[in-house]
Amino acid sequence: MRQTRVVGILGGMGPAAGADFARLFVQACAAHLQDQGVTVSDQAFPEHWLAQVPVPDRSAALHAPGFGAHQPLEPMLQAMGKLSALGATAVAVACNTAHAWHAQLQQRFPHIEVLHVAREAARTLAHEGVSQVGLLATEGTYRTGIYSEVFRDAGVSCEIPTAAERETLMHGIYQGVKMANLPLAQMCFAQVASDLARRHGLTTLVLGCTEIPLALNAVPGVKTMRLLDPSWILAEALARRAYSVHEPDIRFADA
Repeated sequence: MRQTRVVGILGGMGPAAGADFARLFVQACAAHLQDQGVTVSDQAFPEHWLAQVPVPDRSAALHAPGFGAHQPLEPMLQAMGKLSALGATAVAVACNTAHAWHAQLQQRFPHIEVLHVAREAARTLAHEGVSQVGLLATEGTYRTGIYSEVFRDAGVSCEIPTAAERETLMHGIYQGVKMANLPLAQMCFAQVASDLARRHGLTTLVLGCTEIPLALNAVPGVKTMRLLDPSWILAEALARRAYSVHEPDIRFADA
């Protein structure tokens, strides 16, 4: 059996997105094994734990800062503590907006590498020479600049929807995906994606919310559009950590 490291997934934001990320992680592990010429078997997969915990709404918390039960940090810290107790050496947070609290998570658990989804996506785009993308995300993600700031530092310009289009995205997320109405979600996401792409002449859209890829896999009328799912990139990054058996000789201070 191959030697691996224990890794974790912080989910529950929402549960469908957390479960889907676990699926992506398993696929990424299988792809890694195949790339290494290793037979894919049950025993070849690393030990990994999914913490699906109820976490208050991240966008709402960013809109109403301050202390209180509406803040998501404490439940996330508690889940991180459980993953730490299980021996996780690296953790992926299966929610884009939750990365607004990435620095606090990393600071409280310096012995665990808390992967950053936007940095992993920016690294991929820069490596591929992509210089302009459109971003579909939650209002909280837009407000905090989780993607736009990291992309700018990587030399990638980030186009965002109008205020009205952002409302449509949120409608698709909350009344669509979160209420299991995928046709509504697909209609909302496709409309914004198509308008954003045509307005800016885009060829790449980043799906910066874990629930958007659950309902959008193509942009109607824009056949050449590439939809980049940061969740898949994050899953690949977590798989690489799981199969890297040598502990890094650093602490993971938030940069």
